[in-house]
Amino acid sequence: MTPVTTPLRIDDLPAAIRAAKRELKTALPNYREVFAEVEAEMIREANAIEAQRAAGRAVIPEIDFADIAAGRVRDEQIALVKSRGACVIRRVFDATLVEQWDDEIAQYVERNRLDERLQHRAEDRYFGNLASSKPQIYGVYWSKPQVMARQSSALTTARVFLNRLWRAQSEGRVHFDPDHVPAYADRLRRRPPGSESLGLSAHCDGGSVERWIEANFRKVYRHVFDGNWRRYDPFDGAYRTEVREVPSPAVCSMFRTFQGWTALTQQGPGDGTLQLVPIANAMVYILLRALQDDVPDDDLCGAMPGRALSIKPEWHAPLFRALSSIPLMQPGDTVFWHSDVVHAVEDAHRGKGYSNVMYIAAAPACAKNDAYLKRQLAAFVTGESPPDFPADHFETDFAGRATQNDLTTLGRAQMGME
Repeated sequence: MTPVTTPLRIDDLPAAIRAAKRELKTALPNYREVFAEVEAEMIREANAIEAQRAAGRAVIPEIDFADIAAGRVRDEQIALVKSRGACVIRRVFDATLVEQWDDEIAQYVERNRLDERLQHRAEDRYFGNLASSKPQIYGVYWSKPQVMARQSSALTTARVFLNRLWRAQSEGRVHFDPDHVPAYADRLRRRPPGSESLGLSAHCDGGSVERWIEANFRKVYRHVFDGNWRRYDPFDGAYRTEVREVPSPAVCSMFRTFQGWTALTQQGPGDGTLQLVPIANAMVYILLRALQDDVPDDDLCGAMPGRALSIKPEWHAPLFRALSSIPLMQPGDTVFWHSDVVHAVEDAHRGKGYSNVMYIAAAPACAKNDAYLKRQLAAFVTGESPPDFPADHFETDFAGRATQNDLTTLGRAQMGME
């Protein structure tokens, strides 16, 4: 396993951006011609997705969990997931169990008067430069249903399947172990019907300015920056576990193969739900777009350190043609998207019921993730917010919070206790 690196510090951001762009353009003198190829390909893919959506056909691949459990997912399904960079996995959990979980979470937050405490929450500036930036996200990590879901054998099986879509070994090295799934504690979304309080505009997580500036990020995208962009494989794990992020509340410092959430309630298009740009290699376009001559020398299409990487119509117009809401989800369904896939949340919830989810990602075992588990475990024991998130620490005195006694053998291993 590769040693864990220290966080990235940038003292003079404009100077760092200018230097990075100068180096990248020098190494790729035909950056204009290469980008023209990439842009043409993105327009073609986005137009195809737009036409598919307009024809009423699904643009996000769907897999039944029973097929994953039985090992009968077809090769063409896997190829489509890797092309789209996302998938819905149906019926991971029994709907009745999930409805019980949703009720239990509602009681948990009500009994502990979370709504009152939310008025005094720590400032979360991660989405501060996005046009829409206030989804109903609850800083709750340790309710019993969340812990039960993370350590469930079914969801673990689904996440191992997703981890294995990646190349865990390349460049003569082993990057991670896909068969062991560490627990990454994340939050809840509880969105009431009629909510107009803004969702999240299009963005990517897992790195903003670092993608152009930090040495290991550049190695991840080595085929993009050397002009051989068709050789770039979004599912190649090389250097992914060695990248260094700018530290910030709500910036993920684990390596996630896929971000994801589990539906606690029925929800679909129009219900304030998730939207994706289902193009797995769209990051090629985003990276090269920032090097073009119409972007100021000290700017990366608006990217800011410690924030989500915003995707904007003025810079990335073709991608918005492909921006698509996920299909109707039932309680117990899950959705996962590659850690580089552009995503958003609908501004308005015009449905009739709550639109509730638990954020649970897929991640593999590696030194980077093991280091985070040690820090996260201390937060679990005391009920504090995990290290990657705003330091609200709401749950330290919550009645009914999950404890070590609620962990199964698998759960203990996933929390780094074994």
